[in-house]
Amino acid sequence: MHGITHFLASWTVANIPELERRDRAIVTLAGIAPDLDSAGIVIEMFNNHSATSLPWYSMYHHVLAHNLLFGLAIFVAGMAVAKRRLFTAFLSFAVFHLHLLCDLIGSRGPDGYVWPISYFYPFSRYPEIAWSGQWELNAWPNIVFTIVLLAATFYLAWKRGFSPLEIISKRADQALVGALRHRFGVPKRHS
Repeated sequence: MHGITHFLASWTVANIPELERRDRAIVTLAGIAPDLDSAGIVIEMFNNHSATSLPWYSMYHHVLAHNLLFGLAIFVAGMAVAKRRLFTAFLSFAVFHLHLLCDLIGSRGPDGYVWPISYFYPFSRYPEIAWSGQWELNAWPNIVFTIVLLAATFYLAWKRGFSPLEIISKRADQALVGALRHRFGVPKRHS
């Protein structure tokens, strides 16, 4: 799935009422962290036509950060920096696995390559977890899921008074929430 979809899915999960801004950001970032292993695409693009090409993206995307060890590192990091340590760490571990699940379901390449997950890497590349029915990255289910997540994000921002933009800028967050509330009205408070 696309990075924006992982981001929105993780932020939606992070909207559990017990979490404050900082912990929501930790959970949200944990959900996109596995794609750090896609940074090799830049190296691969520049070295693709050289005699000593480095296929870092082709060889290590869905490997280096899509495994149990990386998930445990995310859990430990959540424990170390969150305000609600254990709760945030568990949610971070859960959205990490949600990322893996989404990749298993819908990240097949345009060439038909099914991305496997080497869950026990670096201890073992096998067994590789894959699903033969994995739909393409740009398939309609991914598009529908992203649209549903966008709708949920706008609804939550309108209802709760903060959006994913709070991670980047309080000002941008307030502007988005203000625009939503100007358009759809201020939500009624339940007593």
